[in-house]
Amino acid sequence: MSASSTASGAIELRGLVKHYGAQVVLAGASASIEPGEFVVVLGRSGSGKSTLLRLIGGLEAPDQGTVRIDGQDLVGLTEKARAQLRRSSLGFVFQFFNLIPTLTAGENVELPLALNGVRGESARQRSSGLLAELDVAGCANRFPEEISGGEQQRVAIARALVHEPKVVLADEPTGNLDLETARHVLELLKATCRRRGTTLIMATHSREAAALADRVLTIREGAIVAGVA
Repeated sequence: MSASSTASGAIELRGLVKHYGAQVVLAGASASIEPGEFVVVLGRSGSGKSTLLRLIGGLEAPDQGTVRIDGQDLVGLTEKARAQLRRSSLGFVFQFFNLIPTLTAGENVELPLALNGVRGESARQRSSGLLAELDVAGCANRFPEEISGGEQQRVAIARALVHEPKVVLADEPTGNLDLETARHVLELLKATCRRRGTTLIMATHSREAAALADRVLTIREGAIVAGVA
């Protein structure tokens, strides 16, 4: 059974403080995100958007505060438990795709399934089905260098969703794409998450992306404020 079958993807952020040396990035930031919401996080460069996604994803720990996914406090987990949570319940989409160049597109998508013990024909069927849903079925047997940037990002989205996570974290997922391709990829990402009831949190500079979201949060002076600030 997938993680999303048993968990809703509700997120609670309370009093998050994070600094790197003397630089304070988050200073008591708090927010709540409902299950299945598409939330865009805006903010200038260096404001803490990517840091916030890393904290939600358990890739870093806050200096103070709590991150809860469905009531489970990530800060209180061991690193092993956080790694297991990432494998089973979270999906990540990055600006530069981060596909493994020595694997085909299909093999890249199957990788999260293998980490969760799903292999063979079952993994291939789930991978091919999702690639078809994202209009890149023809890329399954091609290597990343053989496909376009837009196709690579759709493969990356398939990889993020194939294990049916409850939360997908997308960090500037269209920052490396032209405007037309970016809009198409964003609409596919939103629709694919919506069909699954997956919570989608996207850090971006794009006001066009913000217009597609259910809600916009802006990081300003270390705090999270509602709307475009």
